[in-house]
Amino acid sequence: MSERYYNSEIFLARALQAIPLGTQTFSKSKTQYPFGVSPYFIHKGFGSHVWDVDGNEYIDFINGLAAITLGYSDPDVNTAVLQQIEQGVLFSLPHPIEMQVAEKLVEIVPCAEMVRFGKNGSDATSGAIRLARAYTGRDHVAVCGYHGWHDWYISSTTRNRGIPKPVRALTHSFNYNDLDSLHQIFTQYPNEVAAVIMEPMNVVEPKEGFLEDVKQLAHQNGALLIFDENITGFRFANGGAQEYFGVIPDLATFGKGLANGYPVSAVTGKAEIMQLMEEVFFSFTFGGETLSLAAAKATMTKLQQLPVIETLKKQGQKIISGVQQLIEHYKISYILSISGHSCWSFLLFKEVNPYSQLQIKTLFLQEMFARGILTLGTHNMSYTHSDSDVETLLTAYTQVFQILKEIVDNQSLEKYLKCQPLEPLFKIR
Repeated sequence: MSERYYNSEIFLARALQAIPLGTQTFSKSKTQYPFGVSPYFIHKGFGSHVWDVDGNEYIDFINGLAAITLGYSDPDVNTAVLQQIEQGVLFSLPHPIEMQVAEKLVEIVPCAEMVRFGKNGSDATSGAIRLARAYTGRDHVAVCGYHGWHDWYISSTTRNRGIPKPVRALTHSFNYNDLDSLHQIFTQYPNEVAAVIMEPMNVVEPKEGFLEDVKQLAHQNGALLIFDENITGFRFANGGAQEYFGVIPDLATFGKGLANGYPVSAVTGKAEIMQLMEEVFFSFTFGGETLSLAAAKATMTKLQQLPVIETLKKQGQKIISGVQQLIEHYKISYILSISGHSCWSFLLFKEVNPYSQLQIKTLFLQEMFARGILTLGTHNMSYTHSDSDVETLLTAYTQVFQILKEIVDNQSLEKYLKCQPLEPLFKIR
């Protein structure tokens, strides 16, 4: 047992007796956090900081897997939820807040003419795919990025156990910024592709004209274009990456930052297509749960009133610039690089003989956690990340990047690593 993470490790052992992986979310599990050098349970959060069950404080750059945009325990969101809880959480008929939040989405999101709510991002992407199949009368789907746990998508990854082979045969992956790879899918399955669903951006920016060309190619082949904006929505711009890049899809899905961490997601799009939701079965007992909708309404209102997106970009760009300067100063571009958007950027670790990406990343995580930074190698920015937070992060990077250079140049990983390296898993992006 490690002294710093004693309670976390006790809780993990206990949780594993009742919960496979010890948690409900793959990306929060022991598969992502090396044992002996990682926290496993968070007790509370406020602003940009969280505290684990051992009392250790961290600046959080994961932010609930990019669901937290305003910061933990945002006072305006809390107030809206507390006011709503006095009225009730769930009823036998819809509460007016369903309509109000739908109207707010229509107001903000360029493609949104009508809206339906789910609870998770996977609900929304699956609903959009079912809708596209109903609208086009086709079965096949082209995918790019990560789109959730449901059969239609996860069957295209190595995490496809339990999914029937006929389902797997209907989903086809194409490569980002590679229009030919999408064209090949349409060539192989002419008049059979219902939709192209993609994250409009993740690790790298779209090449000039790429998103426009994807939309044109989809429409030329009778398919719908769906943007999965579960992360880019309310992060790249209030209206999502579609507003930011100026490319409007037929349908789009939102979650995560929509309600600053409360469980709600949305399928949005053209009324002509969305109207089919009256026939396509997309129905949840908790789809109209009022606390999450109150949080969504408060979150979107705050996004409209305050420079939230501008702040995410400004603070995130300071990190990107600072990391690039450190990489150049220590001459470690052969070990890692930084990529992505200023509000959602990525450290990319490289294979450097004799060490794998995961061995290097494991040491990185060990050292960052010890310095009070909660990270998985991304910078999921929130409105509460201060200049002090950015300075503390870059100070930690200054120290840890030198360690990475030392272990690679002198092949001394074993001298520093206090745990077993992480094991290879399927890549979601």
